[in-house]
Amino acid sequence: MSSPVLAPTRIRFDAFELDAASGELRKAGFLLKLQPQPFRVLLLLIERAGQVVTREEIQRCLWTESTFVDFENGINFSINQIRAALTDNAEKPRYIETLPRRGYRFIGTVEHPSPGSTVLKRKAEPERERAAPRRRLAIASLAAIVAATSAAGVYFHFHRARPLTEKDTVVLADFTNMTGDAVFDGTLRQGLEIQLEQSPFLSLISESRVQQTLRLMGKPPDTRLTPEITRDLCQRAGSKAYIGSSITNLGNDYVIGLDAVNCSTGESLAKEQVQATGKEKVLDALGRAAGKLRTKLGESLNTVQAFDTPIEQATTASLEALQAYSLARKLQIGRNDKAGAVPFFQRAVSLDPNFAMAYASLASSYYNLGEPSLGAYNTRKAYNLRERVSEREKLYIESHYHHFVTGDLVKARQAYELWAQTYPRDAGPRNQLGIVYLQLGQTEKALAEARETNRLAPNTMNYSNLIMSYLFLNSLKEARATAEEAQANKINPDDLLFDLYLLGFLQNDEAGMERQVALSKGKPEIEAGFLYEEADRAAYSGQLGKAREFSRRAVAIAKQAKQKEAPASFEAESALREALFGNAAEARTQAAAALGLSTGRDVQYGAALALAFASDLSRARVLADDLAKRFPEDTLVQFNYLPTTRAQLTFVHNHPGESSRTGASKAIEILRAAAPYELGLPGGSAFTPALYPVYVRGQACLAERQGGEAATEFQKILDWPGVVQTEPIGALARLGLGRAYVLQGDTAKANAAYRDFLALWKDADPDIPILKEAKAEYAKLQ
Repeated sequence: MSSPVLAPTRIRFDAFELDAASGELRKAGFLLKLQPQPFRVLLLLIERAGQVVTREEIQRCLWTESTFVDFENGINFSINQIRAALTDNAEKPRYIETLPRRGYRFIGTVEHPSPGSTVLKRKAEPERERAAPRRRLAIASLAAIVAATSAAGVYFHFHRARPLTEKDTVVLADFTNMTGDAVFDGTLRQGLEIQLEQSPFLSLISESRVQQTLRLMGKPPDTRLTPEITRDLCQRAGSKAYIGSSITNLGNDYVIGLDAVNCSTGESLAKEQVQATGKEKVLDALGRAAGKLRTKLGESLNTVQAFDTPIEQATTASLEALQAYSLARKLQIGRNDKAGAVPFFQRAVSLDPNFAMAYASLASSYYNLGEPSLGAYNTRKAYNLRERVSEREKLYIESHYHHFVTGDLVKARQAYELWAQTYPRDAGPRNQLGIVYLQLGQTEKALAEARETNRLAPNTMNYSNLIMSYLFLNSLKEARATAEEAQANKINPDDLLFDLYLLGFLQNDEAGMERQVALSKGKPEIEAGFLYEEADRAAYSGQLGKAREFSRRAVAIAKQAKQKEAPASFEAESALREALFGNAAEARTQAAAALGLSTGRDVQYGAALALAFASDLSRARVLADDLAKRFPEDTLVQFNYLPTTRAQLTFVHNHPGESSRTGASKAIEILRAAAPYELGLPGGSAFTPALYPVYVRGQACLAERQGGEAATEFQKILDWPGVVQTEPIGALARLGLGRAYVLQGDTAKANAAYRDFLALWKDADPDIPILKEAKAEYAKLQ
């Protein structure tokens, strides 16, 4: 047998270096964040580079019986963490290849270690024996790491009962504050919630679900969750246990007690009590108590250690900032008062400028208020602080950053999928995945995610997204049934108003629409949005004067409510409407008004497209080029907004010596990039212009005198009323279809299409240019 020589503990591949002894992964010398379990999985895969390692082999090597967490989710989490650290892509892997129903394979090139290290390695041996000693050595190192982290878990696994399972849910009661210090009111419950939400094992019912259940109990939303009320709420919500908590002081010291109680029997399942030496140590003590309670309730020691970021790091060390954050969350989630939550989130970040989740939650309020620019600003702040937070909050921040700041929907989808895999009972990532799929035009997938979201957490926003998914699929009966179910469950109705309005529009239910408009009165943020919808509805019937008045009132009310992006969105929609109807001068005026209020992504697109339709080519081109520069990673900008605008510019403007048909042909070619996304829901503000790539392609086909192709495009708009909704192109597609049939020489169908359009516009303002054209064309057919 050959004598051993010194060999390195470090394994290199490309710019990465893995140290098996220290458990560190570096790239170009910089330390990368990779938790122990994903590191061990990576080490195992590298040691067997080029070979398939099955999930069962990974389980046997790295997951013992003492590990209570579902190893399937553990492996998924580890693989996704590894890919994130290596910036690898599951679809086009450079390092970790997935072999469906088989396992994983490391496909990177591993460098042979050079001499001069601290670990023994055998000299070169015959080919059939060469790899075996190195593999045994690495697996021995791996086994030592696993043994060190799991020994305590083995003991606890066999010496404790498991009061909860991974299927149980838990309710948090309010803290019983016996100190007389108001700073603890609401604050400690929020801190405990944040700490327990880190657990992939425990599942807390959400604040919105608490509020919904309180309504079913006939209780006001600000009802204090005493142990008695919480036990009743726990039973009604179908939860297994509730956690009661208390704080009292002994001089300058504080005692925190936690008690998990079976809500059916009243039996205590687990208790924990800790002492804090001084007020500034209370949050630290609360975190320690929460970690111990998690173990007693049945969670494995491995996951408690892996997902146990201290409260002061995950949130804030300031009790006052945490209290403001708690009050904001009560308003934002519990009462659906997003505007009311804003000043409390702002106070939280003013008290602690490093409070990452307060920035992230403030951003969420702004997004839901139709203020995406302010939302993006605060998401960036949170993203820059993301290394301070817990794993769950980091997943939240990173996914929202890709979704709403860079706009890269593929990366956003991957981040939400990782979040959902790590926390399979969390409704948040499922909800956002559904929205991403709607934006990508993958409506069936959106519906599946919306259903799962609503199963996990049937609250107002989740019902709303489920209804919207049904509308996109033209499943109006299912949408109506879902709305009725939400109303029967006493869901807060405000977020359902727009869904019910659109449902009424699609079902020609005038009375139903009027009811929703009436319910919006006195609520400025909602009322402004309804006036905007009423403007679109009037324009859909050609009542342009009425539409202008509704738009003017919508802008005024939005400004009075101190909204910034919403009035700009309303002006952009007005500009596009005027341009489509042939009023070029009015379109330019409205576009300028929109840009004077905001240069947000969606507003700028609306103005650019309106100017392109109005033949203001130079200004439209400048705006489009600026969008391309500002949003290089944005999926909607690159594959919807820019192709649509540039196609319209090419269609309208031809280079010297080119015919209009040549320009139209180029426009059709440009729009190929938009084809996979054209049925999606664009926009992140009030301005959400759907199916415009289809409409522009239809117009280009008309210019190319491709009657059949044009008819296909305009019919597509008519076939998807749940997607186009109240957009004016839903009406104008009828006219486009008539023109397409004329090109085909099908006079009967052309007459029918023109009559359909003119019947829809029977009460239209007579001086609209496109209406005059339509009437003249129809007269020629007679």
